[in-house]
Amino acid sequence: MNEPSSVPAWFALQVKARQEKQVGLTLLGKDLETFVPVYKSIRKWADRKKEMDLPLFPGYVFCRFPYNRRLPVLVTPGVLRVVGFGNVPTPVDDKEIESLKMINGENAACEPWPYLEIGQKVRIQSGTLCGLEGILLEVRKECRLILSVSLLQRSVAVEVDRDCVEAVSPPPPVSAGVLARPWPHRYGYSS
Repeated sequence: MNEPSSVPAWFALQVKARQEKQVGLTLLGKDLETFVPVYKSIRKWADRKKEMDLPLFPGYVFCRFPYNRRLPVLVTPGVLRVVGFGNVPTPVDDKEIESLKMINGENAACEPWPYLEIGQKVRIQSGTLCGLEGILLEVRKECRLILSVSLLQRSVAVEVDRDCVEAVSPPPPVSAGVLARPWPHRYGYSS
């Protein structure tokens, strides 16, 4: 039987600012499975607008590898560390990665969102995102499903149809209403 450190797992890598895509490409060149989820953002200048792909988790790249073979990852230019608790690197839950891959593959309208620990958990019942679970919020009269990566304490908001969701847990207490405030759009990327 394999030791836990020899079984490939998804890890979050903290990387240098604005180097997520480059680090992802370098790791792919080393035959490592990587994932850099992105979202579309329209940037406005005085004379033009441009749609850009920005990382959903600025400063992080996901990479799948056996922890006992981490050296090629750690020596990759731009990689700062493997994320974990204290000095113990911690794998990211496979379900969280699969959820992120699903919304990224569907080009669903999504955006970074603050990490939420409380709120009503829901599951999408139909459509291409069927089976995803997250926290349901209403923002600007639109429903959003909040998907979280617990290890990073970061979340992503994706637009959903209210008719497509079912409750998984009871509603949050009334005082949790402050959760419906979007994360400020300041990720170190200039407009």
